[in-house]
Amino acid sequence: MNASEAKKRIDDLTATLNDYSYRYYVLDDPAVEDYEYDMLLRELAGLEEQFPELRHFDSPTVRVGGKALDEFAKVTHASPLQSLQDAFSFDELREFDRRVREACGEAEYDVEPKIDGLSVAVEYENGVLVRGATRGDGVVGEDVTQNVKTVRSLPLKLENAPEYLRIRGEIYMSVSTFNKLNAEREELGEPLFKNPRNAAAGSLRQLDPKIAAKRALDIIVFNVEEVRGYTPESHSASLDWLASLGIPAIPHRKLCKNIDEALEHIAAIGEMRDTLQFGIDGAVIKVNDFAKRRMLGSTAKAPRWAIAYKYPPEEKPTVLRDIEIQVGRTGVLTPTAVLDPVRLAGTTVSRATMHNRDYIREKDIRIGDTVIVRKAGDIIPEIVSVDLSKRPPLTPEYEYPDKCPACGETVFNDGSEVAVRCVNPECPAQSLRNIIHFASRDAMDIDGLGPALAELLVKEGLISNAADIYYLEKDKVAALERMGDTSAANLIAAAERSKQAGLARLLFALGIRNVGLQTARTITKKYASIEALEAASAEELTELEDVGAVIADSIVSFFAKEGTRHLLGRLREAGVKMTEDVKENADTRFAGMTFVLTGTLPSMDRSAASALIIERGGKVSGSVSKKTTYVLAGENPGSKLTNAQALGVPVISEDDFKKMME
Repeated sequence: MNASEAKKRIDDLTATLNDYSYRYYVLDDPAVEDYEYDMLLRELAGLEEQFPELRHFDSPTVRVGGKALDEFAKVTHASPLQSLQDAFSFDELREFDRRVREACGEAEYDVEPKIDGLSVAVEYENGVLVRGATRGDGVVGEDVTQNVKTVRSLPLKLENAPEYLRIRGEIYMSVSTFNKLNAEREELGEPLFKNPRNAAAGSLRQLDPKIAAKRALDIIVFNVEEVRGYTPESHSASLDWLASLGIPAIPHRKLCKNIDEALEHIAAIGEMRDTLQFGIDGAVIKVNDFAKRRMLGSTAKAPRWAIAYKYPPEEKPTVLRDIEIQVGRTGVLTPTAVLDPVRLAGTTVSRATMHNRDYIREKDIRIGDTVIVRKAGDIIPEIVSVDLSKRPPLTPEYEYPDKCPACGETVFNDGSEVAVRCVNPECPAQSLRNIIHFASRDAMDIDGLGPALAELLVKEGLISNAADIYYLEKDKVAALERMGDTSAANLIAAAERSKQAGLARLLFALGIRNVGLQTARTITKKYASIEALEAASAEELTELEDVGAVIADSIVSFFAKEGTRHLLGRLREAGVKMTEDVKENADTRFAGMTFVLTGTLPSMDRSAASALIIERGGKVSGSVSKKTTYVLAGENPGSKLTNAQALGVPVISEDDFKKMME
């Protein structure tokens, strides 16, 4: 395909996919099946890779995220993003109405749901999205533009747009996406998000936009903050105008003639909240007429023309029948309460999160207890308290298991965290996560063996642990969906190459608790073979720099496991290198030095620069202190550069670093 043909196809695909996205994410009216959309998106990505100069700035491929940031830049808002005064009763709302009428006469009210998400300001210049920022403290927020661009319901380009537009909305995570994300985190043994707001905030503030993109965030816009080239007279008119531009304006809003109608609609929103795909924590009453808003004005913290009503949380008693223990893929044992079914916040609840062992102990929760249950953030059922007056006589304390329910091995808690873990490397509950980590770039670097393929290989029974990777048969891999002979051969070859990664990367790949790649490299400077390390005591290990008692105990405990010995035996039999080459006359030019890396380097990524420093005896730290030797700074360095300058730490460029390497 020549450039002219490619341009036409890229133009067509961009327009078509953006239209499909608008219909799917904004109008809730999908035009094609997901598979067809994905295939078109893949075709577009391939063409853009071949002809990068033809890529549109509003290409749907932007939605998958770009390069990771070092940290977020600060943004001073053009005008403060104020919070709202809260009300907890209808009497307080009537008092608000009285104050409004005294100041400006009778007023119409726009009543809308109060979305429970993360407040952001989004700016467009001549129809192009140029910036997205968090609310922060209302005056200064964080620049999250790259993450905001991954929100598929938000247009990157507006047709018939004004010269300048700044809008305010709420980034949120839908209930279905939230439930899926928490299910995945539970399987991985990661802490669950308490509610969709917590999940949305954590996702939007990821430094890597690709992570934000995978979280499938959404947005609802509820205010025009500033506009040049259009002059709306009322709030409802401005929201209708935003919707006409393709911006997802807040739904379920109603223009009410007086406070009585407003209270009726607040009650109606309360009734529908269990059916909504976004979390809400209340409803908002706003004076509709902008002229009257100007008459009412604002306090230093909140506008006088709006107020938020907060719905009370619903709590009900039920009986705890059992406590089930699930093992995540990092080995964390997570308890779940099995309850007598109870109707709560519009749904039937029969299970509730119990977080961890300490949660059960602190609340003294016992099987057979009558417990008070509520939905955290109106989404996740959790136990609030125990009704001790209804506890059956002689009810025993709950004993947290000391054996893994998945493999029977003794579980472990090192006292540094609340989590209780199974550390058996062959525990079936952890196998997929361990395989993915083993094959990752900083570990054994098995090119092509990502999470999707690892999951497929496990699902089809071709592998059950990391060692099985080296025993894969090409014909069986080729027979898998979307593989074929070439892909299978490439995978087998990549696995073969990884056998020479060396002991340091192997130690990191094995997923030993608290042992990162830098620690593994430190260890192998003294223990250059797996046999030497297996024979080392905890006391000997703590003599190493950067290896404390917790890390030493993790290593000794790991090698004491029968599952570890079996896994290492199969790796050894497969020909995996279990030694680290000791370099004579090793380059130790950075010995005793500590580097901090910040910003984007012109020609190398920071992980490569870190590896060069570590290989030459230096350390890499994540924060600047008086002990820092150099700060290696690239573009957009952020606060680490400021801290270095304040402390008088020398700052070097990539060119300076390369000269030091010569």
